[in-house]
Amino acid sequence: MTSDQLNQAVSIIRQRIGGISEAEVSTQGSRNILIEIPGTTLDKTTQDRIESASKMEFRPVLMTGAPATSNVSPSASATPSPGASGSASASPSPSLADTPTAKPTDGSDLNWVTPALQKQFTDLNCSKIDAADTNVAPADKPLATCDDTGTQTYLLGPVEVEGSTISDANAGTIQGSQGVNTGEWAVNIIFNAEGTKEFAKVTNRLVSLEQPRSQFAIVLDGKVISAPVTQAAITNGKPQISGNFTQASAQTLANQLKYGALPVNFAVQSRDTIAATLGVSQLQNGLIAGLIGLLLVAVYSLFQYRLLGFVTLASLVVAGVITYEFFDILSWQNGLRLSLAGVAGLIVAIGFTADSFIVYFERIRDELRDGRGLAGAVEAGWKRALRTILAAKSVNLLSAIILYVLAVGNVQGFALTLGITTVIDVIIVVLFTHPVLRLLATTRFFSSGHPLSGLDPNALGAVYRGRAEFHFSEDARRSGASREAGRRQTIAERKAAELEASRGSKGGSN
Repeated sequence: MTSDQLNQAVSIIRQRIGGISEAEVSTQGSRNILIEIPGTTLDKTTQDRIESASKMEFRPVLMTGAPATSNVSPSASATPSPGASGSASASPSPSLADTPTAKPTDGSDLNWVTPALQKQFTDLNCSKIDAADTNVAPADKPLATCDDTGTQTYLLGPVEVEGSTISDANAGTIQGSQGVNTGEWAVNIIFNAEGTKEFAKVTNRLVSLEQPRSQFAIVLDGKVISAPVTQAAITNGKPQISGNFTQASAQTLANQLKYGALPVNFAVQSRDTIAATLGVSQLQNGLIAGLIGLLLVAVYSLFQYRLLGFVTLASLVVAGVITYEFFDILSWQNGLRLSLAGVAGLIVAIGFTADSFIVYFERIRDELRDGRGLAGAVEAGWKRALRTILAAKSVNLLSAIILYVLAVGNVQGFALTLGITTVIDVIIVVLFTHPVLRLLATTRFFSSGHPLSGLDPNALGAVYRGRAEFHFSEDARRSGASREAGRRQTIAERKAAELEASRGSKGGSN
C-alpha cells in the first residue's frame, strides 16, 4: 500500500461521513486510518457507510438464478427491471456441460462457464457466502456470487470497468422528452475519460444480447448491488439507472457508486467511545468566553448609545434564538456536531453582528448632525448603511465559503458557523433592527432627542446647511462642531467662503 492510496482512502471516507459532522479523518503510520466523530452515539447508517464498500467493479452478467436454499426452482425466470437486480433462467444450455474448447472472446462469452463453475453457481448458498472470498476474486476471472439481499444468484464475467473510474453519481427524478418531470427516481453516473471509453465498449456489446446477458452487474465488496439491463449504447460516459427506485433507495445507490471505490481493502481494528469530560470542560470555558464577549458588547452599546443600545441587545437576542433553532434543525436532520472550533465561530459572530448595528447607528447620527429630523435620519442613514453592511458581509461570507471548501474537519465547522451567522446577521438587520428603529423614530422620547436616547442633536453637534456656509448652534460651537462643519464643506462652499474672505480683506485694506 502506497501513501497515495492511503490518502485517497482518507479523502473518500471524509466524503462518506459528510462535512458538517466535524469528523476528523487522519492517517496513523503507513497502514492505519483514524476516524473521530463527535456526538453521544454513532448511528448504524454512518457506521456502515464508513466500514463498507472497499471494492467496486462492473461485470457483465452470464447467468442469474435463485439461491440453493430457496424454494424457487433454479430454472425459474422473471423479467428484470432496469435499476434492480434482475433474474432470468439459471439452467445452462446442454453444451455448457462439457469442457469449453474455445477461448472466450469477451466478458459476455459463455465459454467462461466451465463444469466446475457451473456446479459452484448451482450450489451457491447466499446465507453462507463468504464476502471476503468474493471481494478478493481475481478481476480477470468469472465470479459466482449473490446480490446484497441474498435472494438472487449471479454468474458474472471478468471485470470490465473499475469502480474507481466513476467521477460522480447522484440521485434525481427523470425528465421526459418534453422536459416534464415524471416523478420517477433514477441514479445518474458520470465516468472519467477512462471509464467512458470502457463503458462505451461494453454497452455497445451488451445492447445486442438477450437477457440476462444484456445486464451489467455493479459489484460492491463482492456482492451485486444492482444489475440494470442495457437499453442503449452509452458513449458519453453518463449512464442513467432507472427502475423501481424510491428516493431513499436511489440516494443509497448513488452514494455507494460515488463513495464506494476505495483503492485498498481495510478492516476495523478497534472502536472506542471516549468520555466527554474534557470536552465538556473546554466547552464550558468557551461558553464563558462567549458570555464575557456578549457582556462587553452590551456595556459598550449602552455606554455609547444610551437607551438605543437596547436595540442592539434585542437584535443579538433574536439572532441568538434564530441561530440556535437553525443549528438544532441541522443537528436533527443532517447530523451536525459542533466542536470547539464551531463554538469559536459563533463567538466571533457576536462581534460581527454588533458591527452591523454600529455602522447603522453612526449613519443615523451623521444624518442628525446634518440637521435632519429623526425619521428622515433613520431612512437616509439606512440607505447608506445598508450598502456598507452588505459589502462587509459579502466579504465575510465569501471567506467562510472558501474556507469551508478548502478545509476539513474542525476548520470546516468554524467556517460553517461563521457563514450561517453572517447570513442571519443580514436578515436580522433588515427584518428586525431597521423596522424597530423606524418604530422608535415615531415615539416622542426618541424623536425629541432626549439626552438618554443616544440621539440628542445638541450632544451630537447638529448643524444645518445654508447657501455657501454652515449655521450651527452655540452648544454645537462649544462642542467643536465648527471644525466638523468646516470639514463637511463641499468644494464649492469652501471656494465661496475663501472668496468672501478675500473680498473682506481687500475692503479692509482700502
